[in-house]
Amino acid sequence: MSRAPVVAKNAAHADKERLAGAVRQVAAVRGRGLRRSVLVGTGLFAAVVVVFGLSLSYGDMVMPIGKVVATLFGGGDGGSQFVVLELRLPRALLAILVGVAFGLSGAVFQTVLRNPLASPDLIGISAGASAVAVTAALLFQVSGLALSATALTGSLAAGAAIYLLAWRQGIAGQRLVLVGIGVGMGLSSVVWYVMARAEVANAQEAFRWLAGSLNGRSWGQMWPLLIALGLLVPLTVLAAHALRPLQLGDDAAAGLGAKVEHGRLALLACATALAGAATAAAGPIGFVAFVAAPIARRLVPGRGAALPQAALTGALIVLVADFAAQHLFPVQLPVGVVTSIIGAPYLLLLLARANRVGSGG
Repeated sequence: MSRAPVVAKNAAHADKERLAGAVRQVAAVRGRGLRRSVLVGTGLFAAVVVVFGLSLSYGDMVMPIGKVVATLFGGGDGGSQFVVLELRLPRALLAILVGVAFGLSGAVFQTVLRNPLASPDLIGISAGASAVAVTAALLFQVSGLALSATALTGSLAAGAAIYLLAWRQGIAGQRLVLVGIGVGMGLSSVVWYVMARAEVANAQEAFRWLAGSLNGRSWGQMWPLLIALGLLVPLTVLAAHALRPLQLGDDAAAGLGAKVEHGRLALLACATALAGAATAAAGPIGFVAFVAAPIARRLVPGRGAALPQAALTGALIVLVADFAAQHLFPVQLPVGVVTSIIGAPYLLLLLARANRVGSGG
């Protein structure tokens, strides 16, 4: 009988040791995940800086990187200042901002709806911006900042319409994607109808914008997007606190006390506005939002939405694609053509994989 308290004490001590070991193991796994996340983010940021430097130094007038840096800090002659500060710098900065906006938007959409096809360029958000912008430009001769504002309005209106049409006592990711694809196809038909009625020269300009292009972009397009991201990125970060419980499913999230519909609506609104702002600045550059988040999640597995990495991946994709569109082809192409070359095979691979597992319909 006297041994019973000793045995119980030893058992309790063993339980504490096992619990402490489990806690240490979880902390170690989390620490490795955090270190990898930081390392990947640092690597992506370094890659963005390198390609950014190449974009500023390489072109019809090739300049050493030292001269580019000196020009950025107020040195250089008049020619280098014009080339770097007026031609190349706003375009490269715009490429980064557009990539960040699309990458962040795609990551939020795909994570909230738990569907790899939930990308703003596939579910009608970009089509809404395109339909309103093309209609305003070709039928009402709207241009400049007013045209960007109409594109943003179109994306928000399309997002609201898709959300309302998909609502059935809540939002299911599969239903919203299907509704979005249908709405996007309808809006695309509006675009082509308006272009068919327009003058040939005007239609050609609209077509170049629809391909997604940074050609001829200047500070006039960069500053509004920078201001928009300065507002939308912090709002997205705040709304992203709802992402982790939403990834567990609606029932589990509600059981944890999360406001499921409020959190989902806030995240989708931020993602829609990000995609609309990027489309307003550079046109509907295809597949950036679609591929940025999956690449980021493969680089940092187990880190959920990987929003910072997705944003940096989007920036890197647009920078590299724009550099290739300018210098690797006989003629200068819209950047959206190059991103489509990257994204279209991935979409086909994704659909083929879905069919192999029996979920492709």
